[in-house]
Amino acid sequence: MQTNRLRTPRVGIKIEIDMETGAEIPVKFTEGAIRELKNIRAQSPSDNAAYLRVGVKGGGCSGLSYVLGFDQKLADDLEFEVEGIPLVMNKAHGSYLSGMQVDSAQGLNSRGFVFENPNASSSCGCGSSFAV
Repeated sequence: MQTNRLRTPRVGIKIEIDMETGAEIPVKFTEGAIRELKNIRAQSPSDNAAYLRVGVKGGGCSGLSYVLGFDQKLADDLEFEVEGIPLVMNKAHGSYLSGMQVDSAQGLNSRGFVFENPNASSSCGCGSSFAV
């Protein structure tokens, strides 16, 4: 799949467009998140054939939890590519994740991936679960 990268007004955020369908990839990744994902992938060479899965699952203190990890592609998955990283997402998760931004925090007080989801009506204090 061919994608085109366009700069958005927010510094460091890229919009990915599927050139075959013209569809915008629903989740955005900052340059820091992409760098961290590539580092994780480089440290686990056996996962290089796997896709990055972005999604949601039931659970967490607010009702839904984010899924971000390397996995295999399933029949109901949409496939994208972000900065050379193959990405999959279950079709049904698009309404929960559309417009979400994933960043990487490396500070003293927080470390890991940070999710900014415009669809969330509330979220927990740790930021790993949300409600819609």
